[in-house]
Amino acid sequence: MPPRRERGAEPVRKPKGARRITFIKWLRKVHGWIGLWGAALGLLFGTTGFLLNHRGGPLRVSTGEPVVSSVQVPLPQPAPETPRELAKWLKQDLKLQGKPGRMQNEPEHKVAWGDRSMTQPEHWQISFASPRENTSADYWVGNDYVTVKRSENSFLATLTNLHKGVGMSIGWVLVVDTLAGSIILLSLTGVLLWSELNRRKTVGAVLVIGSIVAALCVGLG
Repeated sequence: MPPRRERGAEPVRKPKGARRITFIKWLRKVHGWIGLWGAALGLLFGTTGFLLNHRGGPLRVSTGEPVVSSVQVPLPQPAPETPRELAKWLKQDLKLQGKPGRMQNEPEHKVAWGDRSMTQPEHWQISFASPRENTSADYWVGNDYVTVKRSENSFLATLTNLHKGVGMSIGWVLVVDTLAGSIILLSLTGVLLWSELNRRKTVGAVLVIGSIVAALCVGLG
């Protein structure tokens, strides 16, 4: 049986070296779990970064050609009165992916046609973007239909759109932020594991990192 501690006796404190070893073991576990998450996202962004780096020039890597289709969609009655209303109706009726992006509204204006002057009707252009497909709508006010053109991306092109955040929600942006945060934490915990909280090594690491930061500041300044 373990010896009983007498009343009033002070609790046994771990020596400073034991506390340091315990902290380093905990830090190693944290470093490993963060590295696992960073590796999973890093594999995706490393692959898509390679494709983006070779999207042109002599070392171009093709991500596949998009499949393009075009259709004329009859409008409901009464027809939408604004580009935003048209975008909302198209998204619901055609179940388009992505959110409405760029909207162009060219007002009605006069144009010259030979020796005559004609009125050009109001012209709307709307785009929808998502990693998997891009859709554009072209509408001349007064027509009974709207022309919709869709481009379906290949698998590799979809991955590169994920890398660029095309048509993605704020949730995906936050996920990507965790990759940036994991890289920062991996760097910090890696330095601490390398130094093993040794004073000389820690001071050396701080001096090296400080020198790099100072050089970058001077170079950018």
